[in-house]
Amino acid sequence: MKALQYRTIGAPPEVVTVPDPEPGPGQVLLKVTAAGVCHSDIAVMEWPAEGFPYELPLTLGHEGVGTVAALGDGVSGLREGDAVAVYGPWGCGTCVKCAEGKENYCLRADELGIHPPGLGRPGSMAEYLLIDDPRHLVPLDGLDPVAAVPLTDAGLTPYHAIKKSLPKLGPGSTAVVIGTGGLGHVAIQLLRTLTSARVIALDVSEDKLRLAREVGAHETVLSDAGAVDAVRRLTGPVGAQAVFDFVGVAPTVRTAAGVAGVEADVTLVGIGGAPLPVGFGLTPFEVSVSAPYWGSRSELMEVLALARAGAVSVHTETYSLDDAPLAYARLHEGKVNGRAVILPNG
Repeated sequence: MKALQYRTIGAPPEVVTVPDPEPGPGQVLLKVTAAGVCHSDIAVMEWPAEGFPYELPLTLGHEGVGTVAALGDGVSGLREGDAVAVYGPWGCGTCVKCAEGKENYCLRADELGIHPPGLGRPGSMAEYLLIDDPRHLVPLDGLDPVAAVPLTDAGLTPYHAIKKSLPKLGPGSTAVVIGTGGLGHVAIQLLRTLTSARVIALDVSEDKLRLAREVGAHETVLSDAGAVDAVRRLTGPVGAQAVFDFVGVAPTVRTAAGVAGVEADVTLVGIGGAPLPVGFGLTPFEVSVSAPYWGSRSELMEVLALARAGAVSVHTETYSLDDAPLAYARLHEGKVNGRAVILPNG
């Protein structure tokens, strides 16, 4: 089968031919119908050789949907041809967090060497994908694969981040979204659907700010040196009750802290890795800062239900598997508005 692999440190990904996988006991083989292109993949490919966390070559893609192609011995509850979405953050299945459905916070994944597809083990940028356990599959129930695949991360991750702050986002409140790309433009829709808050969106790109307005942002602000003052003019001294930074680099983290009000939630979703100093005099009183990761299996089901109800959708552009390196290049250049989706069998 064809697969898109990251094969050499510092080199672009390549489309190669690899052996077809076969399901073992308890496993499921998917024929991939769509795979999402994410900035996290670029972050992996920019990791220096020193301390690189995964074995190469690595088939990319941690967002995937497909149809069941074959079942390993002992698998029940699925049939060949079933259309499913892949829950990406795999865990051990037995620790206390996994028992809660929060495999994104599995307590033993590192110890046991468990990795998500595309982030340590073969991912969805291939004609077929091997799933370790049927519990990591969620029925699509009629959703279009291209529309659904970004929801497995670009939908699930902001949904998980926003749920925590819902009590603070009542009438008269303000939510700020920093970075309105793949995850951020979904976050805007979720905030409009789930809350009555005014949504202010920030980005460095006028094209992305235009998309932010199209999907429901009440106000848009260019994310530059004057962003904090611009947002503060809109919120007044109260500031924002919740700030979601989908970038996570030093300038955006500073902006997040600068627009937050007293008792606000500041949620650093982006993987830029910049720290936010917290303490007396450093942030407004009683600000809560968190750095969540992905979401639970039940939350993925909730996100897909919102999509079926028409409450959330993802702006997508599609590519063949042969053109997947181009999709990553466009994403790296900031030319993808929304989410790029690969059609491995299209």
